[in-house]
Amino acid sequence: MKRFFYHSFRIFSANQKRIKKRFTVGGAFVLCGLAVTALFGLDTSRMMIYQAFSFLFALIIISLTSSLFFRASFSVRRIIPRYGTVGVTLKYRFMVDNESAKTQTGLSLLEDLGETIPTYKEFLEAREPNEEKRNWFDRHVGYFRWQWITLRKLKGRVRERPLPLIKSGKTVEIQSEVLPFHRGRLFLAGVTITRKDPFGLVKKSLTVRANETVQVLPKRYSLPAIQLPGIKKYQQGGVAMTSSVGESEDFVSLRDYRVGDPMRRIHWKSWAKMGKPIVKEYQEEYLVRHALILDTFLDSAFSDIFEEGVSVAASFASSMQTMEALLDLMFVGEESYCFTAGRALSSMERILEILSSVRLCRDKPFHTLRRSVINRISLISGCVCILLSWDEERKNFIDQLKRHSIPVLVFVIGDSTMSDPLDLGPMKDTPRSLHRLEVGKIEEGLSKI
Repeated sequence: MKRFFYHSFRIFSANQKRIKKRFTVGGAFVLCGLAVTALFGLDTSRMMIYQAFSFLFALIIISLTSSLFFRASFSVRRIIPRYGTVGVTLKYRFMVDNESAKTQTGLSLLEDLGETIPTYKEFLEAREPNEEKRNWFDRHVGYFRWQWITLRKLKGRVRERPLPLIKSGKTVEIQSEVLPFHRGRLFLAGVTITRKDPFGLVKKSLTVRANETVQVLPKRYSLPAIQLPGIKKYQQGGVAMTSSVGESEDFVSLRDYRVGDPMRRIHWKSWAKMGKPIVKEYQEEYLVRHALILDTFLDSAFSDIFEEGVSVAASFASSMQTMEALLDLMFVGEESYCFTAGRALSSMERILEILSSVRLCRDKPFHTLRRSVINRISLISGCVCILLSWDEERKNFIDQLKRHSIPVLVFVIGDSTMSDPLDLGPMKDTPRSLHRLEVGKIEEGLSKI
């Protein structure tokens, strides 16, 4: 039955999209009127409503026939920024070339944002928020879940844009905009150029392929000035090698050998030239290095809690002063990741781009992240931890950081069901460093830090 309902919803959605693309709002009303008059006008001997049916039917037939005579050829180019941001209107330009032999008028242009129909696996695994409160029929049929997933997969909102008159062989430029709903890659598959029939009921559409991709960065919140604690720590190899693994170092100069220098630092060519042992000297550098730790462990296909966690991480990443400090973004996806920014390494823009692609981890335990952080504990000056829960495992993780004398700032993201005060646990000695943020009130919570 689940598969039957899924395919029924899929067919209904596809037909709905097809009708919306083919008919205007007025045309949709005429179709509804056609259905109503057909239903009530079956008995032509007693009711005259069949005349209305005949009139509406003729209108639709004429409109459909006239739309068949729309013949044109276009090419489209976009001038679009590299990045967008969730919830912020992205403005860009279209260059539309009329490659047909006639002047074209009365045209409109609509951006295609790709497919939004859920897969069968998504339909089975996803759970609409508060779905358990719905009645038995709604839970088992899943129509409201289908609607919720479809909205979640909708990448953004665009509006149909009218095109000015385009002479044959000429190009026009128009302004367009899209409001991104979700982070990640926004794939612009192409555009649809339409023209209405003389009655304004039916649209004839031409699809022009113009593939483009925009990276949509996570939503960011404004943060108060935060001075993160932490002392400078020795970074083996200096700035250039702070994100590398191993013992590679920054070469500074050559000097005479001193008792105790390792043999691997001897510069053999200089020894042969000078007739005495010469060693390579490397730069030793002490830096403040903060870790931004993002919890990605949640057993859900879609989660507003996780999305808000990513937004909070992006807010800290974009506001931290990393000109004289380093920032490590640490999370677990298909594997454990650590990306470093600051001091001429990766830019904050790169960190935000990485955060725009972070996904939930559902096949690994939380201790995978803990192990990854502890392996780098000797380099870290302080931690900002963004957690999706406040259970014993996460409390033990924070306790382990504090036992290594690492200052921590902890944010626990939750929804309205998490109403009870948080148990301080390992944060009882620094309660002002533990904050609870509620979905829908994140900015309000951050302002109280």
